Amino acid sequence: MTKQRQPALRLETSWQPGSEEQGQAYTLSLKNLSSNEIADFSLCISGPGRVDPAVHIEGGTIGRRLSNFTEFLPPENFELEAGKTWTLTISALSWPFQHWTDGATGAYLAFADGSTLSLSVEPTRSLANNSPLKRGAEIYPVPANPPVPVSIVPWPNEVSVSGKRSVPPGFALSASDPRAIAAAATFTGLVEQLFAVEGIVRPASEGGMPAMLQIVDGFTPEAYGVSFAGDVIRISASTQTGLLYGLITLGQIWRGAHLYPSAFRFPVEGEIRDEPSMGWRGLHLDVARQFYGMAEIKKLLSILAWNKVNRFHWHLSDDEAWRVEIDAYPALTDVGAWRGHGLAIPPLLGSGAARTGGYYTKAAVREIVAHAKELGIEVVPEIDVPGHCFAMQQAIPELRDPQEVGSYYSVQGFPDNCVNPAREKTYEVLETIFGELIELFPFKTIHIGADEVPLGAWSGSPEALARLREIAGDAMVDAHANRLNVITNTHGADDIDGSGAAVLQSVFLARIQQFLAEQGCITGGWEEAAHGNVIDKTKSYLCGWRSVEVSAALAGQGYEMVVCPGQVYYLDMANSPDWDEPGASWAGWSEPEKLYNFDPVEGWSDEQKMKLRGIQACIWSEPMTDRAVFDRLVFPRISALAESAWTKPADKSWERFKAVAGLMPVLYAYP
Repeated sequence: MTKQRQPALRLETSWQPGSEEQGQAYTLSLKNLSSNEIADFSLCISGPGRVDPAVHIEGGTIGRRLSNFTEFLPPENFELEAGKTWTLTISALSWPFQHWTDGATGAYLAFADGSTLSLSVEPTRSLANNSPLKRGAEIYPVPANPPVPVSIVPWPNEVSVSGKRSVPPGFALSASDPRAIAAAATFTGLVEQLFAVEGIVRPASEGGMPAMLQIVDGFTPEAYGVSFAGDVIRISASTQTGLLYGLITLGQIWRGAHLYPSAFRFPVEGEIRDEPSMGWRGLHLDVARQFYGMAEIKKLLSILAWNKVNRFHWHLSDDEAWRVEIDAYPALTDVGAWRGHGLAIPPLLGSGAARTGGYYTKAAVREIVAHAKELGIEVVPEIDVPGHCFAMQQAIPELRDPQEVGSYYSVQGFPDNCVNPAREKTYEVLETIFGELIELFPFKTIHIGADEVPLGAWSGSPEALARLREIAGDAMVDAHANRLNVITNTHGADDIDGSGAAVLQSVFLARIQQFLAEQGCITGGWEEAAHGNVIDKTKSYLCGWRSVEVSAALAGQGYEMVVCPGQVYYLDMANSPDWDEPGASWAGWSEPEKLYNFDPVEGWSDEQKMKLRGIQACIWSEPMTDRAVFDRLVFPRISALAESAWTKPADKSWERFKAVAGLMPVLYAYP
């Protein structure tokens, strides 16, 4: 462990967009605020932005570099005097900055004696835009005269209510069937977590209005009915989840009328009948790039339930970290869950010199999965293979061919990051890992990633080339061996289908999917899992992330699809193209209204639509070091996605949605 010095320096960064008159420039200014000079040091930074391998730099040179971690070396015999500034100007980056979160979000100095010094890092400012930086969720104001009398998200199939009565203090829930009793208990815990002081559930002794919960036949699994008549409310459904959704609708109506009595009503009489238009209404969360503790995950799940979202895709591994306890391989978390100076995984994406990170114990996973199940949410774990495995390889080096030479790079700048499909050890390890995961996740759906395998993957591995020769012959081997040192330059734009890497990946995917099927599991994958057309379509599904057209084509080939195109449903993309908005930009930008009005099956044939499981939003966490950025990027877009998945397209209305979306909960409520 390295010693920590007391902070006395500040790092300021700025971005100059390119123009006809001058090129783009990323400038780092290290200011010595102490009374002493410093020497024998290097500057280490990390953030979403990556310094290009062929960097042109003024003021210093590059030391170590891995993905978005870069070490800068000052000139020889350099000393930074008290009150002075050391300036570095970089004019070659992997991609030009578009938003204030693109620059360094973490930085420290590393000294020759092994000690480190954490730095205060100011948000990167643009020399072309000095607007105030936006953080925190945008909360839409409730209008004085909303277009609907009651506040509900997602909007139900049928709403036929009338009259306006005084808002009851809360509801006294009554149930006799065990499923109804369980739904009442779950709802009580849900509102206590999300709206603790509002008292939505309260006993009759405190004025709670009777709300009767009934299990009846005739409803689809997630459907429900709510009826208002006099001083009694009845909620009916055929399942525990249906009753919970009915209670959530009742709670939303109550909150609107309670908080905004001049805008919304609490009905005197009438009925609501409702069921979802899509079976898969999902949210994906990447916990590898940034770690979220169990309390954060559980509250997020509660918010998803309040939006009637029913799938949680939990991205538990990537190049940057491994996040789940595996008994057979403790090194996965001992090594792969932590980043820091001098560790196997350096600081990345805003982390500093100190050891930071975390993982979910099996006990924590069971608690989270049980909490989700109560809320009507099924949890799908993802272990991303064969690519995105840098952290896994640091913990289990045997997943690479020891004779491998040369390097290929992933789109995110990680070298040699694919587990080797020609090694029997690879399957031994993965089958053991998946075997332990299956016991933790009773939904028995395991997502295996399969995305973004570089063109040059395994091209320097004698074992892989020998396996490729067995499958495809010498010509394919010769062509693939020439793929050494290939770097993918755009995010996921290269298609490996038909290459030697695709052939090897197909062999890998077929074996892993067969193993999971033998355990009674459905296999999920990103759309690249279709390469080679080897996985069993009856026991798998794909997440289509590039475009609606690609998803439609795969549906036409017989794959069941969850549609999540990056241009619209990736919630790490910024809300606008403006610099003052946080977030990523490689897929564009997507404001809430654009997401809400997006048609995920535009141009699909009726036959293709038969293969639609549903839609999901994806949270990739690279820009979310700042939790206020998380709020800004996720809310209210997750509610817009939820309504798109639940409400019939003909019944959607942006103006109605915007009028009630401000009542929906957010995770952190940071300003």
